[in-house]
Amino acid sequence: MASGDGGGGVRASVRDEVDRIVAAWGRERPDLDVRPLEVLSRVSRLARHLDLARRSAFARHGLEAWAFDVLSALRRAGRPYRLSPGALLTQTLVTSGTMTNRIDRLAEQGLVRRLPSPDDRRGVLVELTPAGRLRVDGAMADLLDVEESLLAGLGDEERARLADLLRTLVAPFDAP
Repeated sequence: MASGDGGGGVRASVRDEVDRIVAAWGRERPDLDVRPLEVLSRVSRLARHLDLARRSAFARHGLEAWAFDVLSALRRAGRPYRLSPGALLTQTLVTSGTMTNRIDRLAEQGLVRRLPSPDDRRGVLVELTPAGRLRVDGAMADLLDVEESLLAGLGDEERARLADLLRTLVAPFDAP
């Protein structure tokens, strides 16, 4: 089942590997409706390209993706750039043991520090250090440049439409 314009404004002359995969499955298994591959295989392939681009951007700043996730959660929290380990767990979707390990590693690098919680004598807060802030800010700027280049083939209206469509697909996974 070949995909055409379908009213979405896609140029029929633009073909990619997914078109070849869909055509081959359509030829080999005409009994199957392979149209979901037209969307989700492209999303999967784009996710792989994005992952590679992000890892490269983070590496230029001496960070791994997991480190960027933690540092950016702290940066987004706003001044004084502090969160509890529990809040970091919620934002990064990892286990408490994994988060403890990540905080330890970032603290060893001087990118975060642990502080006693003013609200709970047994609790701690994780705070972004000035060095961590510089590192995450640089990585974020680099990431946005990389992501902009990945979207360069789309105009503003196409980007907005794609963002809306993807939001519709992703929102049910993010619901509590």
